[in-house]
Amino acid sequence: MRALIRIYDALLVLMALIAAGTLVWLMVSVVLSVAMRNVGIQPWAWLFTSAEYGILYMTMLGAPWLVRERGHVHIELVTAALSPSLRRVVSRGVAIACVAVSLILAWYGLELFLTNVERNDYDVRAYFYPRWMLTITFPIAFSFMAIEFARFVFGRELMHSGEAGIHE
Repeated sequence: MRALIRIYDALLVLMALIAAGTLVWLMVSVVLSVAMRNVGIQPWAWLFTSAEYGILYMTMLGAPWLVRERGHVHIELVTAALSPSLRRVVSRGVAIACVAVSLILAWYGLELFLTNVERNDYDVRAYFYPRWMLTITFPIAFSFMAIEFARFVFGRELMHSGEAGIHE
């Protein structure tokens, strides 16, 4: 079981590192595109398309790690006003809802991925890109998010700290 957890953790970190690398690529591609336009050169078509794909990959692959680190956006104003026992109930209830939504989105993402594979769909703009290579991120990322949210349902840590405001 420990080996499985280590593999899962490694995959989660790998996804986050790919998302971070993609963020760097987005910066490079935007700077390069703007520089090319400023010197009168038309940027390569694939440059813009790769940035679009990068936004999807960065978002989907980085989201599970953000859930683990409680780096996603949520408002602590309500939970800060609750008693510790009620905060626990509310936080776990929100986490249960997040698990349910993540599993639903993973299921529909899997259906979309399988449809793209079955139809042999391609995104045809700057280059032929198999659409399944985009949609594979949905079932993977949302399944990982469901697992991470489930840790807040069953684990010791709560998703909400009960501390309103910015704490760094």
